[in-house]
This record gives sequence, structure tokens and C-alpha cells, in this order.
Amino acid sequence: MRNQDSGGGSTTGGTRERKVDRQEVDPRPIPDSSFLDSLRAAFPALSRTHSGLPVAYFDGPGGTQVPRVVGEAMADYLYHHNANTHWVYPTSVETDAAIVAGRAAAADLLNARPDEIAFGANMTTLTFHLARALGRGLSDRALGAGDEIVVTELDHHANVAPWRALERERGVTVRVARVDPVAGRLDWDDLARCLTPRTRLLAIGAASNALGTVTDVAAAARLAHDVGALVFVDAVHYAPHALVDVRAMDCDFLSCSAYKFYGPHVGLLYGRHELLAALDVPKLVPAPDSAPERLETGTQNHEGMVGTTAAIDFLASLGGDGGGSRRERLTRAYGDATTRKTPHVVRLWEGLGALPGVRLYGPPPNSPRTPTVAFTVAGVPSVEVARRLAERALFVSNGDFYASTIVARLGQAADGMVRVGCALYTTDDEVERLIEGVAEIVRR
Repeated sequence: MRNQDSGGGSTTGGTRERKVDRQEVDPRPIPDSSFLDSLRAAFPALSRTHSGLPVAYFDGPGGTQVPRVVGEAMADYLYHHNANTHWVYPTSVETDAAIVAGRAAAADLLNARPDEIAFGANMTTLTFHLARALGRGLSDRALGAGDEIVVTELDHHANVAPWRALERERGVTVRVARVDPVAGRLDWDDLARCLTPRTRLLAIGAASNALGTVTDVAAAARLAHDVGALVFVDAVHYAPHALVDVRAMDCDFLSCSAYKFYGPHVGLLYGRHELLAALDVPKLVPAPDSAPERLETGTQNHEGMVGTTAAIDFLASLGGDGGGSRRERLTRAYGDATTRKTPHVVRLWEGLGALPGVRLYGPPPNSPRTPTVAFTVAGVPSVEVARRLAERALFVSNGDFYASTIVARLGQAADGMVRVGCALYTTDDEVERLIEGVAEIVRR
């Protein structure tokens, strides 16, 4: 039942400029249905059929579909610019430029500086790497007995296991802030009790990949910084639905994964530059020792970096032709996306909640949340619900989504839950098909 879920703009040096084809996505002010049709045309996966029906992808919380421009950008890199880095011949220079462009795009997405962005395999791997480095020492101060790290019950275990490893390896103490399981929200009083002068790090999720709960990480960061602790934010489930702002969050580190926001399987790690420069990271002696490269062990996924740039530029293109910086266009795009997705989560919540035997989990739609809904059907295992929905070309995920602590607190450790998530390409018709599909399971 354990289902893993972690959870371009132009470049220089000869790399071909990649922009969204206006025939695929036209961001001009046009009727929403026409805009959505145009946007959906950018995703080849949406033409797939199953059992004679068009596939509706509600599995976005585990990984979104990819627009054509992302695949084209990655193929273009592999076919025409593929090389290793830091040499003087053209394809190597072009690869260096593509990496620079990737850091710049990710920095715009997170409101960071390019030299504060490191790439890696995924959020899980990057977090283990960061945890090991923090355990070895920051500015010559290693973690050990008497030091404490605070995690929460709401989090994906990629933001728990790396810190638990420091218990075994370094003798630190991990404290767990509790969750109100009925409301699906963090218990703020318990979080405040967990944070003490012994706390060295608060590791907290910006949004729950299981329940959709959005947590005020800026408020949590203030509590942590008041006791002298650093703050690490897991933004994997948050980044596809709300524009990350590491300055407003006032976090010290943050990680997310591009494949959750229409990109390839690549992870991103933000860290304040002075911290990235001071971490005792495991690395090869000849490798670069400057931040952020010092966190990137071995040869990186260059085509993934190029794909990440293309995904971020695709999102920015949805911000319309109003001009402005890439960050400004991303701000408009995310605002418009929220407006389109909010009615979907309201309809799912009301439609599924009206069915006998269906139990919903997490905060209601009028609370801070993402368009992700978890539910169970009385008497029907979650895997069977997912299988029957798949027969109707409705692709959903089931299990504990590696958020096993909160799933157990909700009494669903044995079987898990069904999870559906709305993405940019979700339609009203698909939402209605899903509700009817679950209704049919209830009737049967």
C-alpha cells in the first residue's frame, strides 16, 4: 500500500530560445472556456483515452502532466547541446548557460537569488543531503546530544525521515508538533511548546500533500527564529498552487520538485546564500566549493534543469501579455489559476460530501488549502475505489502518500485514503465525472 510521492526562457551560449507557442496557449483575455481549451491543447497526455473515454488526470498531487514545450526543450538540449560542464568547447559552454538559466528561472519562481538555488534528484534526496550537512556542522558547530529538531504530524515523511536519521547518527532529539485531526490543521499551541532554546531547526510543510491543508509557515518561522532556530520548508505540494516567496516566508531553506508544477523529475533546494556557503556538505575535494554548486554532487540532470526552465516559463506565459518581469507574470498566472481551481475544490467537497458513506478529510474549501481532496468510501478499500475509477478513465491516487503519520492519526493506517487533485488543466466536466464515478461505487 506504500505509494511513493515525494512529495524556458531563452538561454545564452547558443541554446535555442524556448517560448510557449501562442497556438497552444493564448494568454490574452478571452472567455475562460476558450482559454482552458487552448491551455489543454499544450498537454499531449490529455489526448489519451482509456476504456473508450478521455482520461481525466486527478493524480496531480503525485505529479502533474507535462506541456509539450517542456519535452521539446529537454529533447532540444539532449540532441543539440548535450555535454558536461566547465570546458571551453561550444556544447559545454551552452550547458553552463542552460544551468545558469535554470537557476535564474527557479529563483524567479521562489523569489530568491540564482546563487541560492541548488538542483538535485528530488526533494527527498536533497533533504537527506541537507540534513546530513547540518548534522556535520554549520560554521563549525555540529549537531549532537542536547540539540533538538521539530517536525510535525502533518508532513510527508521526506520532511521527517532525514531529521530522524540525525537522531540515530548524531544523538539529537526530534520533537513532533501535533495536528488537530478533525480540522486537519497544525496545533499551534503544541508547536509553540515544542520550540525551545534547544531547538536548532524547525522542519515544516507549507501544504499537506495528503489533506491539502496550507500552513502559515511565515508565522511558524517567527516562532522558530524567536528561539534561535533555523527553518526548513517542504514546499512540494504548495508550489504548484501558490507562488512561493522565500522572503515573505522568512525561511532559511526550502525545497520543492519540478514534476509537481508541470516540469521534469528534478528537485530544487533554496538556501540563504551564506548558509549554503557554510554548510559542511559531503563533496569531492576537486569539485566546486562555491555556493550553490557545492551542494550538487556529481554530474547533474542538465536536461531536467532545461525542462524546469521551460516549465516555469510556461507558467509565466499564462500571466498574459501585460508585460513585467517573469516574477510579475508568475504572480498574475498563479492568481488566475487560483480563481479557476477554487470552484473545482468547492464542487468536489460538496458533491463527494453529499454521498452516503463518503468521508472527507482535511479543512473545508473556505479554509487555506490546495485543490486536493482526500476521502474514503465506507466498506470499499481505497485501492478498489481507485481501480474502479480508473475503469472510468478517472486517474486518482490512493494509499498514505508517504504522509503516513497524519493518515494513521485519522484512523486510516491499514488502508489509506483516496486522493484527488485539481490542476491547471482540470475541467468542470471532469469534476462532475469524478463525482458520478464515486456515486456509482457507492450505489454498487
